[in-house]
Amino acid sequence: MKNKEKSGRNTAEEKKKQTVEETGKETAEEVKTEEAAAEPEEPAEEPDKPEDAGEGSGEAEEEAQKDPKDLKIEELNDKVVRQMAEFDNYRKRTDKEKEQMFEVGAKSVIEKILPVVDNFERGLEAAKDNQDDPFVEGMDKIYKQLMTELDNIGVKPIEALGKEFDPNFHNAVMQEESEEAESGTIIKELQKGYMYRDSVVRHSMVSVAQ
Repeated sequence: MKNKEKSGRNTAEEKKKQTVEETGKETAEEVKTEEAAAEPEEPAEEPDKPEDAGEGSGEAEEEAQKDPKDLKIEELNDKVVRQMAEFDNYRKRTDKEKEQMFEVGAKSVIEKILPVVDNFERGLEAAKDNQDDPFVEGMDKIYKQLMTELDNIGVKPIEALGKEFDPNFHNAVMQEESEEAESGTIIKELQKGYMYRDSVVRHSMVSVAQ
């Protein structure tokens, strides 16, 4: 009988102890909940954004996403375009150099021909009284043919008589007084000057009015 009473007491005490523990746990949990609710929540920090993020990063991503074959094709295309541009510049430069060399050679040949033209003109001037002579007539035709061919390749005489003296085209070897011409006007042409295209081959030797 005593054992039953003792057992009943122990059971009651254990239940009471369990109830106290559970109540304490609940109370502690309530306290923690209230403290958490009382504290203000701190805003979550946003991750730092890179300052230079923009078009550059977008392009870099696009480059990274491209197929290596496409990148290689673009590289080769760019290389071909550059080489074609360089070759075009080289061609233009060599063409210009060839043209300059041709002009230098042509002027050199023309300078050697001009004395022959001068002699033709002197001979025809001396034989102007014998225009009916077949020989003189033949020489005149040859002279005209020569001047026509020179004109076709761009060789033309410089105008002098009656023109104002220009040191770019004329070489004044003497001065003369003249009542008819103004000062600085060419009154005599002692030797014809010639141009080849836009450059002077030989300046005209002239006499200028004072």
